[in-house]
Amino acid sequence: MLRLSDFDYDLPEDRIAQNPADPRDSSKLLVLDGGVVSHKAFRDLPSLLETGDLLVLNNTRVTARRLVGERASGGRVEALLLRHLGDGCYEALTKPAKRVKIGAGMAFEGGLRAEVVGQGDDGIRTLRFDCSAEEIAKAGSVPLPPYIHSSTAPDERYQTVYSSAPGSSAAPTAGLHFTPELIAALTEKGIDVAYVTLDVGIDTFRPVQAENIAEHKMHGERFYIPAETRDVVASAKGKVVAVGTTAVRALETASIGERVLRAGDGCSSLFITPGYKFKTVDAMLTNFHMPRTTMLLMVSALCGKDTLMNAYEQALNSDYRFLSFGDSMLILNPS
Repeated sequence: MLRLSDFDYDLPEDRIAQNPADPRDSSKLLVLDGGVVSHKAFRDLPSLLETGDLLVLNNTRVTARRLVGERASGGRVEALLLRHLGDGCYEALTKPAKRVKIGAGMAFEGGLRAEVVGQGDDGIRTLRFDCSAEEIAKAGSVPLPPYIHSSTAPDERYQTVYSSAPGSSAAPTAGLHFTPELIAALTEKGIDVAYVTLDVGIDTFRPVQAENIAEHKMHGERFYIPAETRDVVASAKGKVVAVGTTAVRALETASIGERVLRAGDGCSSLFITPGYKFKTVDAMLTNFHMPRTTMLLMVSALCGKDTLMNAYEQALNSDYRFLSFGDSMLILNPS
């Protein structure tokens, strides 16, 4: 039995990055090649990959908005708008959820007003606003993860430079290190770049509750594989390098054979844990993840738990910064 407690480690609070590296590609890069650790900068990536390799990036863009205000009955309220449902209605994660009932009114910063018109599980509510989507976008802020509480970075630093497909609640943070110049250097070397879309849902970051990992249920997230990406993956001469856990999930969910993808839309509830046999992904770029998370389990599935925990220990001992605004690692030639 895979136990959640086996995927725990001590992450000091001061190792959680509160701001991204500036410039983006100046972040540290831990290279894990066949289990051997070396230390580079992210801008060294072109020298670490080979001509014919293929990078697959998630081009989703964060469009969820965080609003802060007061309930009509009194008391502070927060709403994370996850999805526009049409007719001024939004699916939202509210806090404190127990005090937000159907019929409740609330007023948010920027003069926005909303009424609760639907109620779901886990704090999900349907809010109807009396204003335009443009006014909501202007009044709200990009929702940073809760462990980032003192960031001074502008909203655009929580977007990748290639984000283009709206619909995400969180950024695919492994891609935050790329710059247009770095992408140009990669393609100049003959390293191909392709895109998938997976809209990161808020449930991705909720903790795994079950000690028996097999009992954990993943929530579905929408993804899209373009026909062009399907074809490029099938013809790739080198390694298929997924940029981030979201790109891995999209590629592996769409895999119907070895490097054979089904193009089009889908919903991924794939839970990748140690023992999983990868069909398409050969290597991976990823940030450092929180203990006891589905992301940590996925990375362990690629390179092995003991190998990964050793790499994390070396990263902590070498002043790497962790989580969304932190440094990254490149896993090559996993055993």
